[in-house]
Amino acid sequence: QGEGDPLLLINGLGGHSDMWEPLLPHFEGHRIITFDSPGAGKSSVPMMPVPITRLAELCAAVLHDREVEWADVLGYSYGGAIAQQFAYSFPSCVRRLVLAATTCGIGGKPGEPRALTVLSTPVRYYSKTYFERTAQLTFGGRTGRNPQVRDEIMASRQKNPPSMLGYSMQIAGASGWSSLPFLHKIPHETLVVVGDDDPLVPVENAYQLADMIPRAQLAIAENAGHLFLWDDGLRQGVVINEFLYAPHDTQVIDLRA
Repeated sequence: QGEGDPLLLINGLGGHSDMWEPLLPHFEGHRIITFDSPGAGKSSVPMMPVPITRLAELCAAVLHDREVEWADVLGYSYGGAIAQQFAYSFPSCVRRLVLAATTCGIGGKPGEPRALTVLSTPVRYYSKTYFERTAQLTFGGRTGRNPQVRDEIMASRQKNPPSMLGYSMQIAGASGWSSLPFLHKIPHETLVVVGDDDPLVPVENAYQLADMIPRAQLAIAENAGHLFLWDDGLRQGVVINEFLYAPHDTQVIDLRA
């Protein structure tokens, strides 16, 4: 939807396209393109796990289907892993890259063990009581502190929750993946943004990404948790827009050669 430079949004584990709705008003100058990953939202459940490398190919196919040659790319959490792989595997399809609340996969600093346990199942998409009980432990930030915010986020989650099998397939597809071997070869101007109250993605991961991607800059959101795109969209939208709309060197160089 919308008009302007294309912006591809890649969601997190179990997330569906409608969950981006609160953030979209902050990107009015872009043509928004997003999709439900296999196993999530309205997409079908794959017969086998789909690895991150194949999901990067799916991103390229989505842009091709929309007759778009390139896009700015925003990847959130699990979607940030896909965005990293997409930028590396299809550098000419990406202009600018935003990595939000994400890691390099294997080789990054793991989140809090109890928070990762909550993330291992999609129960939080179905049970409001479970989401309420685990929000502070798992997500931190405004979601953890504010009951009204939790109500709003839960209403969005319940629209198209992932099945247990589909969710499991997503987790299995990401297992063993790491961007460490190629982070230094990502050629794009990149914004790495993370909350300093994120139990799932410690800030050390953002420093690692920003240090290893040659043209990266880092933004740390104070008192923000893992769901900061949903519960603090106004503040994060400003930060991301400042990056996307600032003057840039748009030349893309394939550093894989």
